[in-house]
Amino acid sequence: MALPKILLTRTLPPESQKLIENAQDIELLHWKEDRSIPRDQLLKLIPGVSGFLCLLTEKIDSELLDIAGPNLKVVSTFSVGYDHVDLNEIRKRKIPLGYTPDVLTDATAEMTALLVIAAARRMRESIHTVEDGKWSKWGPLWMLGTQLTNKTVGIVGLGRIGAATAHRLKPFLGSNGKIIYSGNSDKPVAIELGATRVKFDMLIREADVICICCSLNKQTSEMFNYDVFKVMKKNVILVNTARGAIIQQDDLVRALSEGLLGSVGLDVTTPEPLQPDHPLLKFPNVTVVPHLGSATLETRTMMGNLAVENVLSGVRGQPLPRAVEL
Repeated sequence: MALPKILLTRTLPPESQKLIENAQDIELLHWKEDRSIPRDQLLKLIPGVSGFLCLLTEKIDSELLDIAGPNLKVVSTFSVGYDHVDLNEIRKRKIPLGYTPDVLTDATAEMTALLVIAAARRMRESIHTVEDGKWSKWGPLWMLGTQLTNKTVGIVGLGRIGAATAHRLKPFLGSNGKIIYSGNSDKPVAIELGATRVKFDMLIREADVICICCSLNKQTSEMFNYDVFKVMKKNVILVNTARGAIIQQDDLVRALSEGLLGSVGLDVTTPEPLQPDHPLLKFPNVTVVPHLGSATLETRTMMGNLAVENVLSGVRGQPLPRAVEL
């Protein structure tokens, strides 16, 4: 009897790769190139597979699922987000969807805090000043940033990552700083942080620092638009480590052109990758990093292990360790 096939669309961290390659009860189809698998190649490899381990870069839609055929027992994504998956199509076919929540909380929170501080202290401009030979003599007003002491930090989405970000930023705020948040939260966590829940309209008006930590859905898609930017404080620090589409990016460019924001830190953009000539990159007060939120060996290994366990469990007819509620 032929072994069930699992299609893997990228090479995983070494420990995770070894875990799936050592499975004796499956046949592994592996896209080994260090780039996203082209759609035509994906559709060529997907027919007849029992398990599919993908990334955010692969669109899981009706076309792909139809071509995969009735053997497909599980889809496992190497991510905590699953906006690349058509949930209606997955649900209709009763295919379980595995994902990797919790394990990237600390790494993403670290990146969020890093971008806040980098934006506040003009880190991108400072590095370019040194590299471009423009480091002049010290002066009282040269390269002044701002500090977080006594500031108000607004967290949009006080879930796991939002709470972990708030914990990391709180020591910088001093005795008169405060944390506010919008959206749902774990109430005990909010109490522990001393965080106050406010409406979104109030958060964007009152916060000196705004961290976008919510998930992308119909309600949050492009929720940060020009009308929102207009009412923020003119020296606000805006950081997004969630999903690029939560910000209306053309509106962000317009707002920056008009001087409506103090500084911006982005780990996510639309599209990704962002091209070097993109208008966002012309602003010295914008720091963009290439979607590095979970980019630590520890976190990516935990993500990989969980994604492998999800796909193997599904192929073997066992409950997935972490499945999206469909």
